Amino acid sequence: MIGGPSPTYDAVVVGSGPNGLVAANKLADAGWSVLVLEAQPELGGAVRSDHGVDPAFVHDTFSAFYPLALASPVIRSLELERHGLEWSHAPAPLGHPLPGGAWAVIHPDRHDTASGLDALHPGDGEAWLKLCADWDRVGDPIVEALMATWPPVRGGVRALASMRHVGGLAFVKELLTPAVGLGRARFGGEAPRLLLAGNGGHSDIPLESPGSGIFGMILTMLAQTVGFPVPRGGAGELTQAMARRLTSLGGEIRLDSAVARIEVDRGRVSAVRTVGGERFAVRRAVVADVSAPVLYERLVAPEDLPASVARGMTRFELDPGTVKVDWALDGPVPWTSPPPVAPGCLHVADSVSAMQESLSQVVAGVVPREPFLLAGQMTTADASRSPQGTESMWAYTHVPHETSYDAGSGGGPAVRGTWDRDDCERFADRMQAQLEKHAPDLASRIRARRVLGPHELEQRNGSLIGGAVNGGTSQLHQQLVFRPVPGTGRPTTGIKGLYLGSSSAHPGGGVHGACGANAARAAVVGARVPRLRG
Repeated sequence: MIGGPSPTYDAVVVGSGPNGLVAANKLADAGWSVLVLEAQPELGGAVRSDHGVDPAFVHDTFSAFYPLALASPVIRSLELERHGLEWSHAPAPLGHPLPGGAWAVIHPDRHDTASGLDALHPGDGEAWLKLCADWDRVGDPIVEALMATWPPVRGGVRALASMRHVGGLAFVKELLTPAVGLGRARFGGEAPRLLLAGNGGHSDIPLESPGSGIFGMILTMLAQTVGFPVPRGGAGELTQAMARRLTSLGGEIRLDSAVARIEVDRGRVSAVRTVGGERFAVRRAVVADVSAPVLYERLVAPEDLPASVARGMTRFELDPGTVKVDWALDGPVPWTSPPPVAPGCLHVADSVSAMQESLSQVVAGVVPREPFLLAGQMTTADASRSPQGTESMWAYTHVPHETSYDAGSGGGPAVRGTWDRDDCERFADRMQAQLEKHAPDLASRIRARRVLGPHELEQRNGSLIGGAVNGGTSQLHQQLVFRPVPGTGRPTTGIKGLYLGSSSAHPGGGVHGACGANAARAAVVGARVPRLRG
């Protein structure tokens, strides 16, 4: 191609994460020629799986459970089951072991969940069914509104209209209540409060801050209504189904094709150039499925960046870093007190206050003494993940980008916050100790362990800067019209034809595809061609 004309596409999508592949599919549906460029040797961004822990085991490298994907109108519209995707479910979506041996469990049937909660604290079963009934009325409109391009006019009107059936403004106030307060207001016992707070802890919003309550309610109710599904065969199968759909429409994908520069000519995107020197001309649009710092501080030349975006990015805030531990177990987790039904997803913290302490320490730059864990029993959720009688398991937790001190050194070697191999292994031992409170013989079942710290996660996906997995903090000061910088809230960038389609854009993190779909829709409208269906 040297010396000849550059290949030209209607659109180039930078990054093959779920948002990038959704955008590419939507643009291909509109009849556009589409090229996806992926820096890594594998597709998927943070939706991948591998055999790196043990050749006989499948481990999801990053994300694992996909309630938002199953609930997302965007993902559903792709009909990925026609392209080989199969969903699998654990016997129970979610469990939280309690001190003393009991479990808080969300069962597939809400009445079973209610019975279990009522046995732990009379009255909580009825309160659970009331919460579910409220969600039946407002859940779909809320999810639709949150995933729409800002402002969500149609979805917002529908969501507000639905709330008159569940208390009107009182329910709106409840949605704005922090997760800790929401749990106390709805329930008398600790178990359902832990379920709400634990789901709120999937984001980086402090549990005592507004935003954590609605986030916790959404994930909790999705666990009850659609479950916490996993792709059969590994997270990468979700990616492969999207890729197969795209290529069936004529879309192209190139791996090992890191982008060096998005070229701009007189205020309009004109081409994409790779690190390897290839140049791809663009007729209509570039959709960037990369984090906002990668796009605005690396891929776009400073002289091409609008001044308002450059100013806003000086105050852009990442979400915390992450440490993830994968285990290949030669048997099921040896729980001292097994759950009544085996859950796929697990939350591990002694209490809501312990969860608050762990998350608050991270925000304050402190390495947690007893980290709050999100964990998964993946063979329990999908028997194809490992040999019969074994378990493919993982846990992750958040850590600060800049560390002031380690709250858990206890006079021994401290985690310094450099997140080198020593730091990661030492902290992984601390994470494993959290599980061993409920399964003291866990170490006897481990045949292999892998620890991925902030640096390893970023090496595998350049948008996970310092192990930040959500494309920027989910706190209210960087959501809606403030995401990724004040005054936006839309996928437009101030450069004609360039759209931000990653989780750094509204509505943010989670595998729902809305960021990519919103970018594709904006690109189509911007190019003055018919709107996308779906």
